[in-house]
Amino acid sequence: MESLRELYKVGAGPSSSHTMGPQRAAVDFAGRYPLAARFRATLFGSLAATGKGHLTDESIIKAFAPKSCEVIFDHETRELPHPNVVDFEAFDGEGKLLGKKRYISVGGGSIRVDGEPETGKREVYPFKNFQEIADYCADRNCPLEQVVFNFEDSGIEDFLLYIWKTMKEAIRRGLKAEGVLPGALQVERKAKILLEAVEDEEEPQMRENRHLCAFAFATSEENASGGTIVTAPTCGASGVLPAVLFSLSRKYGYSDKKIASALAAAGLVGVTVKQNASVSGAEAGCQAEIGTATAMAAAAVCTLFNMEIQKVEYSAGIALEHQLGLTCDPVGGYVQIPCIERNAVAALRAISSAELAKVLTGTRKLSLDFVIKAMYETGKDINVRYRETSEGGLATFYKGKLS
Repeated sequence: MESLRELYKVGAGPSSSHTMGPQRAAVDFAGRYPLAARFRATLFGSLAATGKGHLTDESIIKAFAPKSCEVIFDHETRELPHPNVVDFEAFDGEGKLLGKKRYISVGGGSIRVDGEPETGKREVYPFKNFQEIADYCADRNCPLEQVVFNFEDSGIEDFLLYIWKTMKEAIRRGLKAEGVLPGALQVERKAKILLEAVEDEEEPQMRENRHLCAFAFATSEENASGGTIVTAPTCGASGVLPAVLFSLSRKYGYSDKKIASALAAAGLVGVTVKQNASVSGAEAGCQAEIGTATAMAAAAVCTLFNMEIQKVEYSAGIALEHQLGLTCDPVGGYVQIPCIERNAVAALRAISSAELAKVLTGTRKLSLDFVIKAMYETGKDINVRYRETSEGGLATFYKGKLS
């Protein structure tokens, strides 16, 4: 399994697979052809379908600057190795083709060059699934987060503290921001409204839930506006885990070191999903993004409460199991509707999953590995119209208005 450094990435939104991934691919391709005078990028599949709303073309053009890059949206080609495909071509000053490469944006900002062995991927965990991780912990009587500190490099705690600092900064910026998000939908920012709302006779638990949602909205709105966030595991699902951690740290006063441990445990759940399924909405629907984020956040909650690994696993399983079949149907191709609200609802669900697992772990029948497998199989069966193409579901309602 890969390093947590490949899961938690700091970058600009609004999409890890549609913005960060193609941008990284463009940088890699430009480095292969330093003498090229200009470039051309052809987007296929989901990248073509929702690339405008996700700022895919803009991110690619910026990556090649100051050299020019023509971006083509191919909506016709269907036979593709993955839903997120981009072809790059390099030309000299006379228009002669110097070379071309096909890149695949596999989700979470990670990329792969078609036909080439994967390079630079940091495989640090000798496990194939979560059961093997649990067995390792049982043999050594250690908590889940200790696995990270046993196998990663000596700087992993500092890295996780940096991730936490970045998450907090995104929330704080989002809570202060006002106005309308970029794009044709004209979606109003709501994080500050949620935080500052005054409700008559509001119960303490309702206020706590409202604030939790405000924190999720804050990060998600920062992401939608192209702000700096952390993939957890993706840009579109980046509001769930930070909101849960921020809310609980305010309530219980957890140290940054304790939060780093929660991020470590959550990260192991995330890399397990990446190893055995997908975190790409274009490949497996929003269940792969929000579902995984909810499972990661549920595991983090259990870690903060010092629950044993069986409860961590069950909590993550509950969180993911009840997102099965969740479609990815962003209205207009923007990571705004239903994405932002979905992050808030998932944050609430993560805490509820941990609460259920605390009591019911001894009754469980399904392993987390089984739920992950079911998620991936379900994702493959979801019609392509509901996998980040904006051709079905909620996205169809606004098509006429936006056009």
